Amino acid sequence: MAKLPLGNSVLRFCLAAVTIVLTSTTLSEAFSSRPTRCSSTSLFSESSNSGGYVEEYDDFANFSSTQLTSSSPTTSSTDTADVTSTVNNEEDNFLSSLQSRLQQVEDNSTRLPLMILDTMLPRQILQIQIQHPTLKALMKHRVNEETPTLGMLGMARLSTGQTVPLKTGVEVEIIQMEKATDSSPDNTSSSTAGGEEEGWDISLRAGRRFSIDGEVDKTEDGWTEARVKFLDSSEEEETEISSAMKGPSSTESIGDRLSVARAIQKCKEFTAPNMNMNGSLSLVDRWIELAKENERHPGQIDVLLKQLGEIPPEHEPTERALWVGALINPLPSMGVATEIRPALLVSKKAEERVQVALEGLLKSIRHMDGSQRLN
Repeated sequence: MAKLPLGNSVLRFCLAAVTIVLTSTTLSEAFSSRPTRCSSTSLFSESSNSGGYVEEYDDFANFSSTQLTSSSPTTSSTDTADVTSTVNNEEDNFLSSLQSRLQQVEDNSTRLPLMILDTMLPRQILQIQIQHPTLKALMKHRVNEETPTLGMLGMARLSTGQTVPLKTGVEVEIIQMEKATDSSPDNTSSSTAGGEEEGWDISLRAGRRFSIDGEVDKTEDGWTEARVKFLDSSEEEETEISSAMKGPSSTESIGDRLSVARAIQKCKEFTAPNMNMNGSLSLVDRWIELAKENERHPGQIDVLLKQLGEIPPEHEPTERALWVGALINPLPSMGVATEIRPALLVSKKAEERVQVALEGLLKSIRHMDGSQRLN
């Protein structure tokens, strides 16, 4: 193959360089009316198709191809200002729409319709029958919106004897909703004042804990809603430790910092062999043994254990305490333990929750083995 002389290569290189310069000049003139910048809209502008990688910029959505390629020097400053204004308006509309959508998503994720019926703990399943039109409309609305969850709040009795709704509850998921096969009033959560309303059998499974974060509002549809703050056990415990390290005095800081460590240590008592129990069983195993002798129908405890799953590990004291609370206060109630679920929900520290669960478990065992009956 014949080689091109060196002079021809240099000539071709020069011609290519001139072409690049001319092209750059043309493009520079075409976009000289608009300074270069990185727009937030470009974060959502990249797409691809079968023809390869394509970039589409919302900034130029209203431009024609001739406007983008035109390098006419006769463009007036008024036209340039109009184009810039149009682009800026498009950007403002886009950002405004995006911010509105993000706010809507945030509101939907932190707002829950509320149902005040029974105190529940994570992992518990509540089966009820509803007849009230408002409750039925709420359930149907949440399922149709593909957000089959709502907030469940229980009641607490004050020292004065007054009962008030808790401000801490659980998010419950609608896992079953069908026409009732048994309209027994014992299974009905509410009914209409006049006339018979078709009942629905509902199953609700408790998940995340939350606290009400703001005012409770009544919707036009008749139910109540509130903005909530979801609670995470590990984050709460980490915050408890970190805030203790910033305490006003070193003595107080060390004491508070060890609170979570003490909670973890106490958690071992739930599952460790206990010499005071029959056969040196752990407290949890002894409770299960006694509860099977007191269950209301055969297999009740086995179903309960299947619903709750494995007991959380020792290094998760809050979750372990909540699990124990759900164990000794099952749904429906067995009547063999004091009600500790409200206390577990309102407690602020892991050590407090573990202590509440531990005392409740011991009292229930003593009640069932006959050594100390509950009043």
